[in-house]
Amino acid sequence: MAVASVVASATFSCSCVNRATRNHQRLKSTVGQCHSVKAMQMEKPLEELYNVRVERRVSSQRLAELGVSRWSVWKTGKCKLPWDWQVDQLVYIEEGEVRVVPEGSQRYMSFTTGDLVRYPKWFEADLSFNGPYQERYSFRAYGDDC
Repeated sequence: MAVASVVASATFSCSCVNRATRNHQRLKSTVGQCHSVKAMQMEKPLEELYNVRVERRVSSQRLAELGVSRWSVWKTGKCKLPWDWQVDQLVYIEEGEVRVVPEGSQRYMSFTTGDLVRYPKWFEADLSFNGPYQERYSFRAYGDDC
């Protein structure tokens, strides 16, 4: 009795477009030979890339647990300023909105009233405020989790 093995190569179609003439061309190809297939690039959220943690619409119970009412207050109006964090900082936004553009990035994170944000030590960014803004803040020791 003879045993035969069959090796099949997967075949699929690729569609290529000549950008100059807008002509479409269908190609029949085997796996690994179609160079026109591109992977979709997914960008990670900036919060994940820069280790900035945010809790949205924080409950009054959570605020009491953290003792937010005893934290220092910082206020500003419409402005833009560079900022760097020498220590971890926990911020609760009481009024307004801030856009945070990490150094070297074209993208921004947006935090608004009711958000609790933890900025990591050595993080650098430009902060933009489009109007009145008030936050309560607390500096955190390394490894001090909330």
